Amino acid sequence: MSVFTVINPATALPIREVARASVDETDAAISRAVVAQRSWASLPPVARADALRSFARVVEAHIEELAQLEVLNSGHPIGSARWEASHVAQVLNFYAGAPERLSGQQIPVSGGLDVTFHEPYGVVGIIVPWNFPMTIASWGFAPALAAGNAVVLKPAELTPLTAIRLGELALLAGLPEGLFEVVTGSGSVVGQRFVSHPDVRKVVFTGSTSVGTDVAAGCARELKPVTLELGGKSANIVFADADLEKAAASAPGAVFDNAGQDCCARSRILVERSVYDRFLELLEPAVQAWRVGDPADEATEMGPLISASHRSTVEGFLDGADVAFRGSAPSGDGFWFAPTVVLADPADRIAREEVFGPVVAVLPFEDEAGAIRLANDTIYGLAGSIWTENLGRAVRVSRGVKSGVLSVNSHSSVRYWTPFGGMKASGLGRELGPDAAEHFTETKNVFFATDAS
Repeated sequence: MSVFTVINPATALPIREVARASVDETDAAISRAVVAQRSWASLPPVARADALRSFARVVEAHIEELAQLEVLNSGHPIGSARWEASHVAQVLNFYAGAPERLSGQQIPVSGGLDVTFHEPYGVVGIIVPWNFPMTIASWGFAPALAAGNAVVLKPAELTPLTAIRLGELALLAGLPEGLFEVVTGSGSVVGQRFVSHPDVRKVVFTGSTSVGTDVAAGCARELKPVTLELGGKSANIVFADADLEKAAASAPGAVFDNAGQDCCARSRILVERSVYDRFLELLEPAVQAWRVGDPADEATEMGPLISASHRSTVEGFLDGADVAFRGSAPSGDGFWFAPTVVLADPADRIAREEVFGPVVAVLPFEDEAGAIRLANDTIYGLAGSIWTENLGRAVRVSRGVKSGVLSVNSHSSVRYWTPFGGMKASGLGRELGPDAAEHFTETKNVFFATDAS
């Protein structure tokens, strides 16, 4: 088995070497999952529920350890990392209630009794990105396990450490061997094998739209269902009647959180022209006050970018851009990048493509129809925000913007008890919410004839 080196993005120093699984090793993990799933699915629902609650308790007992791993491996500020680890436990607890609620239906028919059952797929392959390793992993594995599936999880090569530890904690919590397999390695080997292996019956992928398209095409050839959570170029729409001070003060967090490495980042701010200049005046001090620094520091709001190559990609978006103002960032070792505000036109690359870094494009609009048109002028449709004090406008614009998750006078995108997912090139299917476990099942319909003849 070969290895790869995991790097601390805040120092650019190596952390540890991690195994790079081969096709054969991936197949072995899938085979173990197949065996474990049969026993897991045969358990009474209450037993699966208890096991997931036990897993949640173990995660809760290791929140600080998981958070420190995320700081080390991903450069997330410690406060954010603690929230992320707690979120994993909360997601597990929430879906621990699902096994006893996958009840099916009884449907009236002539001549008999018709009932439906929610049957697990079997083995689910989950491919996780590097931007939120723990949280996004839990969105897949918690409902999948709750529905009676086994899981094989592939973390990103850049950020495998918390996934590896979660796999260990699952065993510590008493989950059966093989039920939750973590397979580290490259997407071209491990991820592709999830797509092609006949015993992996569903794939969940979070990542770029280009790779997601390839995953979907591969799954289509295998007639394999897939859930995709992909890119975004979300709009933060600010109308003249909004609370401008609040909208401007909250805008940095909406795009610079996790150094902008967030598919839900409000990376376009659309401002009604009559208040455009005033909004920029309010935005500048908020951006310059945004605290970028050591992820281990409790006061830090933003850490480094994930890698040197990604920093170069983000920097490339500023070539020829009209930079209005920037915040500050540390110099020296680590993959640091200062928060940046760019004035843009709708046709500019920076206004259309996903930067996935702490860069936001500000564009003016004339009226409500123009705001909707500009918000929809992208291939993506994941998230967005609408700032207005007019309820009717809020309803009209939220219905007009083609995005899967919207907030009014807020930047909230994710709650584990509400659905999450995108439209257009931002993805297929929905994660989280009360129906997520059902999405990891197939509906079986059974008719029982009762006619005496």
